[in-house]
Amino acid sequence: MDKVKAGYLEGIVSVIANSILFVLKFWAGITTGSIALTADAWHTLSDSLSSIIVIVAVKLSSKKPDNEHPFGHGRWEQIAALFIAFLLAIIAFDFLRDSIVQFKNQEATEFGAIAIVVTVISIIVKEALAQYAFYIGRKINNVSIKADGWHHRTDALSSVIVLVGILFAKQFWWIDSALGGMISFMLFYATYQIAKESINKLLGEKPSSELIDKIKLSIGQIYDADMYLHHFHIHNYVGHQELTFHIKLENNLSINEGHRIATDIENIIFKQFSITSTVHVEPKDYNHVSD
Repeated sequence: MDKVKAGYLEGIVSVIANSILFVLKFWAGITTGSIALTADAWHTLSDSLSSIIVIVAVKLSSKKPDNEHPFGHGRWEQIAALFIAFLLAIIAFDFLRDSIVQFKNQEATEFGAIAIVVTVISIIVKEALAQYAFYIGRKINNVSIKADGWHHRTDALSSVIVLVGILFAKQFWWIDSALGGMISFMLFYATYQIAKESINKLLGEKPSSELIDKIKLSIGQIYDADMYLHHFHIHNYVGHQELTFHIKLENNLSINEGHRIATDIENIIFKQFSITSTVHVEPKDYNHVSD
């Protein structure tokens, strides 16, 4: 699957669908005077904005490495995801404030059939968009598209909450302001999840024990000797990954022989895991500070 085309397609589909949903939900919110429906509408519009950001990020991250950025531009995807999280946080705060004001004023909302129809349509469309974004995000391993999927998912869930509130609106005058507050907290949680993943990748992550075990197993099938692989570091540049680690070889090996073994291991890792690696060779009796 072509990463750039898939990213563009997900973003375009999202922008079109969300723009249509925004018009429907905003109209229903204005007609009924519901903060929850209006908040849901703006949440949907923010999905369109985040999808536009995804499109721009895919374009920027697809640029080839240059002299100033030898590892490529893939981390634009994490930067875009952080921007989406920031956008969600602003929206969440705004609707939480409006919900509190409405609750203090004890304002009730009258919902009609149009609100139910629009909300049901929103739930179906938004969950479909979320599943599509998650699918594309997994296929091309794009964190900003996954973030866009979470944006769709939270919108679908907030619409479910709105629908429940509509059905019980006549029994509880405060239901609309309560729903607005709940949607706000859902947005804050989505913000946390998106920002956490993006920041972890930007700061750098420890290689998973599963990946290390697989690498050791692959090397062990070629070289029987215990090379004591250690000091693993991985750097995620989205488009590719850079892995560094140390191995220990017999003291009497020549430089040429040590270099040949290290290069063989680097080729094995690239062939089997699509990871560019750099292997540092140490004498077997050398006590490294990380040992």
